[in-house]
Amino acid sequence: MSYQVFARKYRPKTFDDVLGQDHVVRTLRNAITQKRLAHAYLFVGPRGTGKTSTARILAKALNCTGGPKVDFDPDEDACIEIAEGRSLDVLEIDGASNNGVEQVRDLRESVRFAPARGQFKIYYIDEVHMLSNAAFNALLKTLEEPPPHVKFIFATTEANKILPTILSRCQRFDLRPIPTELIAKHLLHIASEEGITLEQTAAWAIAKGADGGMRDAQSMLDQLVAFCGNHINEENVLDVFGFTSREKVAALTSALLARDTPAALSLIQKEAESGRELSQLLGELIGCLRALLVAKLDPAADGEGIPAELWQGLLQSAASYQPDRILAAIDVFAESEGRMKWATNKRLHFELGVIKSIQTLAEVRITDVIKALTRGADSLSQEMAANIQEPASATAPVVEQTPPPPPKPAVVPQEKPAPAVTGMDAFELLIDAAPEESEPPLEPEPPPWSEQPKPEPTPEPPTTPAAEDTFHQDPLVQAALEQFEGKFVS
Repeated sequence: MSYQVFARKYRPKTFDDVLGQDHVVRTLRNAITQKRLAHAYLFVGPRGTGKTSTARILAKALNCTGGPKVDFDPDEDACIEIAEGRSLDVLEIDGASNNGVEQVRDLRESVRFAPARGQFKIYYIDEVHMLSNAAFNALLKTLEEPPPHVKFIFATTEANKILPTILSRCQRFDLRPIPTELIAKHLLHIASEEGITLEQTAAWAIAKGADGGMRDAQSMLDQLVAFCGNHINEENVLDVFGFTSREKVAALTSALLARDTPAALSLIQKEAESGRELSQLLGELIGCLRALLVAKLDPAADGEGIPAELWQGLLQSAASYQPDRILAAIDVFAESEGRMKWATNKRLHFELGVIKSIQTLAEVRITDVIKALTRGADSLSQEMAANIQEPASATAPVVEQTPPPPPKPAVVPQEKPAPAVTGMDAFELLIDAAPEESEPPLEPEPPPWSEQPKPEPTPEPPTTPAAEDTFHQDPLVQAALEQFEGKFVS
């Protein structure tokens, strides 16, 4: 038997084998179990995420023996024919080479025939966005009202190129990029099945370079086995594909945060001379800065694959920067990345981006001046408040000091106690009373021949010692005496 690459040998055969697309698998399982099958499905997603594999698994579930059912046997004859692409009831069509109106007319003629073996006749069109507008329009009527035994499955990487009239007639499933951790775990599984020693760091480097595509990762592993045999380490992955190690990315990020321009430029020079892909290095640098920015906003965030010891050092280097500074550096590198895509001298634009980002981290902005002035105003107001409170606290005991209580006078029996004199009454008495030094106003003396009776003095109400003591000790009376510099006159 001829050699079969890992991407074909380890292609998913059942719904349980599909990795990273749980939302799609669950929906299809429930639709088959509840017998709520649509007549047209559209799978959208990046390359290598499982569009064709999922379509074939769905076709197996529909045309298996006793189907449709979820738990089918992938080793039965009908399923093997579908997996190998030789089933008469499952037709796989390439949309790039069959994109004309004539091919769509032939398809419309063939949908009238009943399936040869299974329950459904399934048409799978890959890269359906390559069909012309005329071909799409010719397919509209058949796609909207197909015969009961016909199912359409479409796959594309660019759903924006498909007509809205086609999209509205299909159930759309968006397949997501597969997480890096899941790809690395699956690569380790393949290596164990093949008897290959694959280091954990090497598996992570392959998964990181695959950028969410399982097929790309499997093809890279196949190439590494041909390059270095049954033992693969991280250095092999970096040498073959030109990737940059996480240590180099962390070193470049540390030099950037330390504003050490010579060290950063020297590292870029070494990577360029060793044949590394500078665009990939810049992407890794932007990803590292993004992880630091997220960690600034969310302390519970992890380093996204960066080793713990390197991650802690990067966090300490970025501790003195505000999130807006790191965001500004990311913007500078994003502009450099856009220029590098179309430039012949990528190293020049990379070095310019490093210099600009270091200047951005070191510059003083108006927001920094405002924050400094705000901190100075706050500290000054606190000092003034402290100076104001110190004299008040020093004189507080003098103001609040009360004279010792006088000795209790002898109790005089009386029928009715005298009314207590309030502070307001005492204040009015003080206003009416004149100071001792002031002389009374002069009045004209009466003539000698006029005899007028002298007015008799009005008797004052008797006061008890308790009432006098209460009047003297009233706080308002004491305050009035101090304010007007008066005294009691007996």
